[in-house]
Amino acid sequence: MAEESFEGGCDCRRVRYRLLVAPLFVHCCHCRWCQRESGSAFALNAMIETERLQLLGEAPELVDTPSASGAGQQIARCPHCRVALYSHYGGAGPLMAFVRVGTLDEPDRCPPDIHIFTKTKQPWLKLSDAKPLLDEFYRREHHWPAESLARYATLRPAIDAWRASKTGNVA
Repeated sequence: MAEESFEGGCDCRRVRYRLLVAPLFVHCCHCRWCQRESGSAFALNAMIETERLQLLGEAPELVDTPSASGAGQQIARCPHCRVALYSHYGGAGPLMAFVRVGTLDEPDRCPPDIHIFTKTKQPWLKLSDAKPLLDEFYRREHHWPAESLARYATLRPAIDAWRASKTGNVA
């Protein structure tokens, strides 16, 4: 995968960001939680290491919210126009960002790699089988490209340390 950058931001353009590389993977999630949270039929999130997400404008406000997993999430919102730009979920915390693809300047550059939780998708939405369609979640090693798996493997020790710090199991 060639090195490339993607820029995006909020409606008022005060919060701007750049993805320094292509995302690890792009989820199109059809779970009812994402439907409610997005106010739409699905959420489209591009996963990327937070260290590869460069803030260019004002800093977003991190808002703690619940999540379907019970681990919670922090949604990065513009403090002025309130647009949600990305989230940090409980599994990887602040080390991984799930960027809202619709906030990219060129969202068509990040089509979904997979559709998940399709068992609860809106019945009027017709999906092609050009990308994997899963009833629920998936195993990363079965769907992610090798380069993304390698990037994730590099990040995994930091994720494990972050998780241990949250539970008090610090070595």
